[in-house]
Amino acid sequence: MTSTVVITGANRGVGLALARHYHDAGWAVIGVCRSGGDEAAELRDLAETLIEGIDVTRAEDVARLKQSLAGRHLDLLINNAGLLQDDVLGEIDVDSLRAQMEINAYAPLRVTEALLDNLGEGAKVANITSRMGSIADNDSGGRYGYRASKAALNAFGKSLAVDLKPRGIAVAQLHPGYVKTRMVNFGGLIDAEEAAAGIARRIEELTLATSGGFWHSNGEALPW
Repeated sequence: MTSTVVITGANRGVGLALARHYHDAGWAVIGVCRSGGDEAAELRDLAETLIEGIDVTRAEDVARLKQSLAGRHLDLLINNAGLLQDDVLGEIDVDSLRAQMEINAYAPLRVTEALLDNLGEGAKVANITSRMGSIADNDSGGRYGYRASKAALNAFGKSLAVDLKPRGIAVAQLHPGYVKTRMVNFGGLIDAEEAAAGIARRIEELTLATSGGFWHSNGEALPW
């Protein structure tokens, strides 16, 4: 039986690389993205189902996503959609902080809750977070909204792991690495395909016994 994965923010960067990885591995890929048209052209070739025009911060769009997937069994949900903005002390824009919190933290929780009926025993949820959400690892400051939103996502993911364990659903918080994507002006250390392969290995290794952990895509356990 073919396994099915839903990936948000799947039309570019790590999300697109994950779609390609799971497509090549024989999975049915359901790609979810805000932008359609030409921006989703490559994803359209990879996804069995493409759900366009979904802004994961909008309740009505998440409701439409839920309706679109009604009755569909999901083996894996990857909450990948994200936003990085550079907040500098002395020039902090609270609207920027709020936007990052909405996309990076609230949206993954909202999407996961909306799709709970699709996730049965043995299913997994992977939240694409960042080591910048680690409080213990913060020795460079700055990036207030991104750090706070990813720390919140880690907290949400840990609670999801506890609450979903009795249902047989495992949850992981996964840092992809410093990836050469548009988000960082392509200044990263690894390419999106390498990050996706590492993330997929961590997901494959994930069990109920390890559910709730926070890992680098290379397998390193990260501090909270």
